[in-house]
Amino acid sequence: MTNQISKGSALILGVGAYKGLGAAIARRFAKEGHPVLIAGRTEAKLQTTIEQLSQEGLQVACAVGDATKPEDVARFISEAEKLAPLQIAVQNAGENTPSPFLETPAERFIEHWQVHTLSAFYLAQAALPRMLEHGGGSLFFTGASGSLRGKANFAPFASAKAGLRMLAQSLAREFGPKGIHVASIIVDGIIDGDRTVELLPMLKGNRGTDRMLQVDEIARAYWHLHQQHRSTWTLEMDLRPYTEHF
Repeated sequence: MTNQISKGSALILGVGAYKGLGAAIARRFAKEGHPVLIAGRTEAKLQTTIEQLSQEGLQVACAVGDATKPEDVARFISEAEKLAPLQIAVQNAGENTPSPFLETPAERFIEHWQVHTLSAFYLAQAALPRMLEHGGGSLFFTGASGSLRGKANFAPFASAKAGLRMLAQSLAREFGPKGIHVASIIVDGIIDGDRTVELLPMLKGNRGTDRMLQVDEIARAYWHLHQQHRSTWTLEMDLRPYTEHF
């Protein structure tokens, strides 16, 4: 493992279950030698992730809070800076509640926008000044199939993810020339994680592991983006299983 002292900190915002994407991203950056802070709403889930990563020999810190509250996001940034100068910030917070459009209350539409898009705005506004001070960094946003196309019954989710994608594009064009690598990672398919097993228990048995996105392989893509030379930065990376229709 690379010496952590020489590496900036990584903030992973939106960590839930240990067998989820947020935890996998944290694992990857911790293995590569970055001091890592994971943040989320549920302390029990964060503690479980820390315990599991500790068993792998990885030391990760955590902060509990709400990504839709700017004061909490600012606190996350400050906590990460205590570990080391902020170098990586990942917005992975989000939820998805499909429903027929005419049965969807405005509150649900607003909630999706807040957790996917507004939280990314808060993270960017808090993280970018620190990265500019440090001379560079990586700001990554987790997208989804809804970033590219809106399916029936997914209007709130698709609208929010499309907004997140446009935010990433605008920030990349403004802050890329200033040394900040902004990228959107579109996870186009079903992730093989705890949430899928809980909500769709039969799906994994029907599809098998390689027809679903593996969290550690997605996390590898985030690491690859962070390692890119600035002469070949990627703005948008689209990941999907080989059998996924698009």
